[in-house]
Amino acid sequence: MENGAAQPVIVAIDGPSGTGKSSTSKAVAARLGLSYLDTGAQYRAITWWMVNNGIDIEDPSAIAAVAGKPEILSGTDPAAPTITVDGTDVAGPIRTQEVTAKVSAVSAVPEVRARITELQRSLAASAERGIVVEGRDIGTTVLPDADLKIFLTASPEARAARRSGELKGTDVHSTREALIRRDAADSSRKTSPLAKADDAVEVDTTELTLTQVIECVVTLVEEKRAAK
Repeated sequence: MENGAAQPVIVAIDGPSGTGKSSTSKAVAARLGLSYLDTGAQYRAITWWMVNNGIDIEDPSAIAAVAGKPEILSGTDPAAPTITVDGTDVAGPIRTQEVTAKVSAVSAVPEVRARITELQRSLAASAERGIVVEGRDIGTTVLPDADLKIFLTASPEARAARRSGELKGTDVHSTREALIRRDAADSSRKTSPLAKADDAVEVDTTELTLTQVIECVVTLVEEKRAAK
């Protein structure tokens, strides 16, 4: 590395929920001094705004008509990522069951995806030291030229157990059903489905601890950065 300055590196981490994506992405960004973006939070934020403003979630044209209205700001510090909508801190409200149940429908609307994708690209472009961007279509659609693409997977059982641990008081069976439904919805949507990029490195986290997953990804990023 010339002048001791590391090249900025753009890392895309995709995969379904419950694979350890957020915890891994945040930890890797913090370890390597990179920015961090949770794209799922942006889709949750626009969904929260739709619900809050009484938009009919069953009507894609109603959603499309107002997709440009909310101002969504994402803070990209991995130690303390923030998200606001029209100046309101929504980090808590976007994690409710109501938003979770509706995010797939809102995310499937092409105008919503176009709007949020544009936000994501501008954040990635302005990250001086590089960024870890986690989501479901980052390596395929949002940042197809990312330096490194990782696709995290895990068995539905492992993912449900992890989600139940996060969502206190929920039972594993219903969580597993909800995960499978959401994956099916996100994988089958026409615009930017949840998919693994051809050049992505797949990491199956079923049998790994979070620490092992982080180590694995950090190593992959460091190798990529050294080769730039």
